[in-house]
Amino acid sequence: MRRLFNTFFNARLRAQMVKELLSILRDPRSRMVVFVPPLMQLLVFTFATTLEVRNAHIAVLDRDAGHWSHELVARVAAADFVSQVHTVHSRDELRELIDGRKVIAGLNMDANFSRDIAAGDTGTVQVIVDGRRSNAGQITVGYLNAIAAEVGSAARKEPQRASPIVVRHWFNPNLIYRWFVVPALSGILVFFSALMITSLSIARERELGTFDQLLVSPTSTLEIIVAKTAPALAIGAVLGLMMIAAAAFLFGVPFTGSFWLLLPSLLLFILSVVGIGLMISSVSATQQQAILGSFAIGVPAVLMSGFATPVENMPVVLQWMAQAIPLKHFLVTVEGTFLKAMPASDIIANTWPLAVIALITLTLATLLVRGRLQ
Repeated sequence: MRRLFNTFFNARLRAQMVKELLSILRDPRSRMVVFVPPLMQLLVFTFATTLEVRNAHIAVLDRDAGHWSHELVARVAAADFVSQVHTVHSRDELRELIDGRKVIAGLNMDANFSRDIAAGDTGTVQVIVDGRRSNAGQITVGYLNAIAAEVGSAARKEPQRASPIVVRHWFNPNLIYRWFVVPALSGILVFFSALMITSLSIARERELGTFDQLLVSPTSTLEIIVAKTAPALAIGAVLGLMMIAAAAFLFGVPFTGSFWLLLPSLLLFILSVVGIGLMISSVSATQQQAILGSFAIGVPAVLMSGFATPVENMPVVLQWMAQAIPLKHFLVTVEGTFLKAMPASDIIANTWPLAVIALITLTLATLLVRGRLQ
């Protein structure tokens, strides 16, 4: 214990930590790269990463030209999610619009549509959806089904029947997409920032030739790891806190949980990512290799973290692999802290895996660096 205490507080380690911090922040361009892009990405991705369907273009092939077909087209054109309705006169024109991605869906009404409705039957409308945009297409079909149900109720001159199923959305009653996208984006951007900073640290010294000086210096491997870890941990924590503050105060995401429970989880999350970055940096000969290695690890980690698709929907093998991804555990914590006031027991259940991952990755990084020094 005494050796560990002396290691953390000796002058040599402090000098290395200051040197590492200056190597990141002394250049104005480096400071811009560290802080400005993540905040800009948070602003851009918040508005770009949306699950809503807006400004949709719909094609209509109306071979009926009757009262109820006009009513349906008018209601579709007046819908909030529709930007423009394209009237076509043949199936070939409809096919061309969908093939050219000019419309997301097309309505095909036969010549007996209004007659069938007037006779008390159910009019049939074929909806052709662009399957290349499957998620947006399914949402559009849901909107169109609701409009068709309204037209059917108006034709029967009876109020639309309420569904026997009553739906309540806990924690996000109005399904505001920013409420679950912004907290997740803060975790993803901190993940990439911390990963990039640490993956470049040793690779930068090796490329500049200063890594060879460590071979003849009295610096221990533990001191090197601590000196590389502390600045990245501090910068990552500052970025994370800035993004959490932006989510709460700039984008209005309700913060219902405990900040003091979220903070240790954030620090352990960054520490586990720093360990991965140091492993990448220790096996990279150049900064270019380190950047490529960061993206090779980072992109699959985001895809398997549960940000876009639930982890439970993945094959069992990928579900087990996802447990080793720090981002997966932190997303559960940060989203739960924002929206549902996650209790301490649930936060601990998602925080202790981060401590295990940090311990393993930092240990492996120490062994790899020691192998390089010998």
